[in-house]
Amino acid sequence: MQVTEFPRGRRFNWQTAVFMAFFHLGAIPALFLFSWRVFFATVFLYWVATGLGISLGYHRLHTHRSYRIPRWLDYAFAVFGTLNMEGGPIFWVATHRLHHQKSDQPGDPHSPRDGAFWAHCGWILNGDVNHNNTRVMSKYAPDLGRDPFYRVLNTYHWVPIIVLAVILYAVGGAPLFFWGIFLRVTFGLHATWLVNSAAHMWGGRRFETRDDSRNNWAVALISFGEGWHNNHHAHPTSARHGLAWYEFDPSWLLLKVLGALGIARDIRVARLDTRTLEREAA
Repeated sequence: MQVTEFPRGRRFNWQTAVFMAFFHLGAIPALFLFSWRVFFATVFLYWVATGLGISLGYHRLHTHRSYRIPRWLDYAFAVFGTLNMEGGPIFWVATHRLHHQKSDQPGDPHSPRDGAFWAHCGWILNGDVNHNNTRVMSKYAPDLGRDPFYRVLNTYHWVPIIVLAVILYAVGGAPLFFWGIFLRVTFGLHATWLVNSAAHMWGGRRFETRDDSRNNWAVALISFGEGWHNNHHAHPTSARHGLAWYEFDPSWLLLKVLGALGIARDIRVARLDTRTLEREAA
């Protein structure tokens, strides 16, 4: 899917900055409201939102179409993705496709060559980044832009997390509210941002790609396998990112289960040949 560069400036976006600060500050009270029940509930929500919503959903399914699932589950993964405060599916997909086209080159939305802070989260504070501009972003993700469901979800991507916040407060009070919303979202944002920053600066390089992508095991652990980033840039449409047995990729393991159950179809997979593994082990 070819897209062209959309305008990028360096104006500071105060609205986005306030929201980011609000969520980071809101994560602090959660540290004083710990319980194991709330902790495990938050881990489950993190898996749903970041594991299913971002890793399997926004990234491997909606951006790269690495596999197919029933339409209702496709839509469900998109809704889960909005629970991370990373924008709607059209915005996320358009940005990531542009990243692959111009990775670590002029026009990359978030390259460390423009600075580590810029790659991590500075680009989000760019005044030209507009998560809700569905009409503009649809030009860069036309396949999603043709679907009324994605258009509505992209425009109102903030609605599902508000609904979730109300439910969490009603069920678990302040502890579950602060853990399941503020702490989870803050941690998830940095996990995703580390793929853009750390996984382009530190780690091994199995493949000689034209960008600076790296395989970073620490980032992979907190992002459901997204940290095997050099593997991914070498084979963008592969649903499997951890290509060696020792590269833990939870999203791929779940997708194998979905495939065995007949829920996931047309799964695209890149594999290492024996010589590559032997060279790594030497």
